[in-house]
Order: sequence, then structure tokens, then C-alpha cells
Amino acid sequence: MSAHHLKMMRLALSEARKGVGKTAPNPAVGCVIVKDDAIVGKGWHKKAGTPHAEVHALRKAGALAQGADVYVTLEPCSHFGKTPPCAKALIEARVSRVYVAMVDPNPLVSGRGIAMLREAGIEVEVGLLEAESRELNLPFIKWIQTRRPYVVLKSAITLDGKSATASGDSKWVTGDAARREVHRLRGRLDAIMVGVGTVIKDDPLLTCRVPGGKDPLRVIVDSTLRIPRHAALFSLKSQATTVIATCCADPARGDALSAHGVEVLVCKERDGRVDLDDLLSKLGERGVQSVLLEGGHHLAGAFVRGGFIDRCMLFLAPKLVGGTGMGLFAGEGVQLMADAIRLEDVQVKRIGVDLLVQGKPAKKQNH
Repeated sequence: MSAHHLKMMRLALSEARKGVGKTAPNPAVGCVIVKDDAIVGKGWHKKAGTPHAEVHALRKAGALAQGADVYVTLEPCSHFGKTPPCAKALIEARVSRVYVAMVDPNPLVSGRGIAMLREAGIEVEVGLLEAESRELNLPFIKWIQTRRPYVVLKSAITLDGKSATASGDSKWVTGDAARREVHRLRGRLDAIMVGVGTVIKDDPLLTCRVPGGKDPLRVIVDSTLRIPRHAALFSLKSQATTVIATCCADPARGDALSAHGVEVLVCKERDGRVDLDDLLSKLGERGVQSVLLEGGHHLAGAFVRGGFIDRCMLFLAPKLVGGTGMGLFAGEGVQLMADAIRLEDVQVKRIGVDLLVQGKPAKKQNH
């Protein structure tokens, strides 16, 4: 593929990135329209229920779309949902060629948009920068195929593997730049999850504190509904909902919490605690595509043991705590080093004074 085509699709991917974290339950999609080597229209999907990327680009291109090349990061839709099918709009605009980065992963519609375009005599090329497009929409891909959210474990540890001191102090492991990166991450994912122990210890806000960022859905895993009524989460001025996930079926305690403006989500019980498999299923049912698992070494340990982590993001701070301290995971781990969970596609990036090490667990697990 020529450098020109790669450049145009990269521009379409840049458009798509503008929508990351804003489009659920839809994917983030970007589109660029080119006529005689000049860009005549571009656009991105901004919010579910609003026009898709192709429509925004076609509106900007106007009559120049006729005979043009179209670069789109995901197969144009072929069905009527909340908006008309984009494949039909491209056909009516009489475009010449469509370059598609990846086929729609939805098994109900996969390939139908491409077939519609080809039946109308439009040339379609598929697979241009497919890997980059898939990386952009990993949460959507998992959710559309399994109806379960993509789980990102985020934590900060010192060089000697401590997330807190022996006294429990964890403010702050990392520097300012890493904390700003975490807030940007919160704005890109649908939900943020912590255990009730983190709420009791740190009294966090769990909001996105970057300009223009959106607050994620807040999920507190609290098996026995022991969250303090004076927690800062109860007095937040935020458009995002706070959900208390519990296996406690006491209606009086649940009603008392609901009166504080939070939602109580009763899940199945497993060994006296919230069944995390059921919780993830319930979050998926409500359209949550991605979860940022932030707080609690007990909760993090349970997620790892259950095999629910899709990506790890570990901020490594150039500090030494020494002594016992607190590790990243609580509970029982593997007995043999040969059984340790390995990370694949590992990336290392410097953020301020800290390092961000990220990758995906190699062993695909129970779901």
C-alpha cells in the first residue's frame, strides 16, 4: 500500500481517537474523504445516537464526495439503528473507492456493509492499518462479541514492588505526570472500580480531573454494604452515577444508600463476597465496555485469580520502601514461578520520573 493511503488512514485513526471514551456502546470511528489528492472532508463519531463519522465527513465534502476515495477505520454500518446506514449514505454520495481498516466485529452485521458497497459498484479495500484500528477499539470488540467489559488493571508500585508502606500509606507512589495520565485514562474508559476498603482508607472522588474530560461510572465493590455514609462519593457534583455492587440483600441498608443518590446493584454471592463474574456480566448488560480497576489489593488479587484482567498498566516509581510494605495483590498467588502469569505485547514508556509498563496477560482465562 502506498505512503499516501497509509497517511490518509492514519489521519482517519487520529479522527477516531477524538471519540475514545465518548461513544459507548458504539465504537470510536474516524473517516477521511479525499478527492484528487486533497482532503475534502473528515469526521469522527462523537456520541451514540448522533451521526456516524462517515456522515460528518460527507457533509463537509458535499458534492466533492462524488468520485472520491473514502478512508474509514471501521466497516460502514449496513443497518438502521438510531441512525441510517452509512454504507447507503456512501452509495448515495457516489464515492469511488472505500478503504476500510477492519471489518465490523459484530457477528450480526460483519461484512454486510462491505457487501452493500461492492454490490453498488464501489471498490472496497479491507485491512489497511487493521492492527491499529483493532487496538483503538479493543473494549468495543470484546463487548460486542461477549457482552462483557474490557478490564484494565492500573496500579502504581515502587521498584521493590510496594503499592503502600507497612502503615498503609500510598500517597503518592508516583509523580504528577503519572497522576495526570491516570486522569486522562479515566476519561477514556467507561467505568472505574475500587473496593470498599479503598474508599474507607483513601476517601477518593474517582473523577476525571482533566479539562474537557468526562467522569466514568463509579463502581464500588462492597459485599456487606459497609461504606461510610460520610464518604466523599455521596456528595459529588458529577453527571456520572455511583454504583455500589454488593451481595448483601438487606433492603433497609440498600434503601438507605439509595437515599444518598447512589445505585445499589445486588450481585450473586461467591464465598461470601460479590461474584465478580456476575458483576462484570451485569455491567456489560448496561453497555459498559471498559472498566479501569484502580483500587484495593484484595480486589485486584481476586480479579487476577478469576482471570478477568485484559490489560495491565503498572506505573513503576523510582523509589524503595523497604521492609514489608504492601504488595499489588492480596490473597493466594501461584506456587511455582513457571505458573506465573506472563504479559505479552509489553510496552514501556517514560512518564515524568516514572515508567509505565503495560501488556496483556498471556493466559486467556475463564471467559
